[in-house]
Amino acid sequence: MLFIIVILWTIMIASLILGYLLFINRDRILVRQRLIACTIKEEKAYLPPELQLGFKTRVVNRVMASFTQVFKRLIPNNEKDAYNMKLLRAGNPYGLNGEGYLVIKYTIFTMSIIGGIFTGNMLYLLLLAMAGFMLPDQWLKSLITGRKEEILKGLPNFLDMLCISVQAGLGFEAALQKVIEKKRGALADEFRIVIQEMRMGKARRVAMKDMAERVGISEVTVFVTAVIQAEMLGVSISNVLQVQAQQARDARRMQAEEKAMKAPIKMLLPLVFFIFPVLFIILLGPSFINLLETL
Repeated sequence: MLFIIVILWTIMIASLILGYLLFINRDRILVRQRLIACTIKEEKAYLPPELQLGFKTRVVNRVMASFTQVFKRLIPNNEKDAYNMKLLRAGNPYGLNGEGYLVIKYTIFTMSIIGGIFTGNMLYLLLLAMAGFMLPDQWLKSLITGRKEEILKGLPNFLDMLCISVQAGLGFEAALQKVIEKKRGALADEFRIVIQEMRMGKARRVAMKDMAERVGISEVTVFVTAVIQAEMLGVSISNVLQVQAQQARDARRMQAEEKAMKAPIKMLLPLVFFIFPVLFIILLGPSFINLLETL
C-alpha cells in the first residue's frame, strides 16, 4: 500500500513539474513548431499510379467500360438515336447519351434477372425482369413529362417578359439575354443554349430551330416559327411576341380544362374497385349478418 502511494505521489509531482516547464516554454515551442512547418516538408508515402486514382476512376469507370464493351455490339444504332433524342428532351440528365443510357438499362435488366434467379421462384424472376426492363424507361418518361410541363407552365410569362423588354427598346437578342438572366428553369436553359450558339456564329433561325427540335413541344415550335417568319417578313417582333404569349396562355388553359374533364373518368376505377365495395360492406353488412342469424 505504501509503495502504491509513493508511485502516485511521484507521478503527480512529475506531472506538475512537466506542466510548469511546458507553461514557461510555450512560446519557444510554438515558434519551433512553426519553423519546422515552414522549412521541413513532410514526405508522403509512395503510392503506385493505380492507387493514386480515385475509387470511381479505378473501379466504377472500369466496370462501366467493361459493360459498355459487352453491350455495344448488342445495341442497334437506331435505338441509340431514339434514346439520344429522348435524353435531349429530358434535359440530358447526368450527362448521359443514348449509348450510356442503354448500357445502364441493360445492366440493370441483367442484374434483375440474376437476382430473380437467386430467388428460385419463377414468378419473382419474371417480376424482377419486367421491373429491371421497364423502370429505367419509366424514369426517363417521367423526366420528359416533368420537363415538358415545366416549359409549358413558364412559356407565357417568359414571352411576356421578352415582349416587355423588346417594347422597352432592346433588340431581340439583348432582350433574350436580359430575360434568361432573371429566369430559372428548363426554358431559360434552352434559350441560354440558343444565345451561346448564336455567339459561336450560328444563325439565329438555325439555333432556334435546333431548340424547337430538342424540346419537342408544339407550342415552342409555333413560337419559333412565328419569330423566324417575323424576321424574314420584317414584322414587328413585339406584336408577334404578344400574340404568342396569349396563344401559349390559351393553350395552357385548354390543357387544364382537358385534365379537369378527364378527372371523373380517372376516378371511376378507384370508385368501383375500392370505395363502392367498402360502402356496400358498411351498409349491407349488418343486414346480411342479421339474415344469417335468422336463418
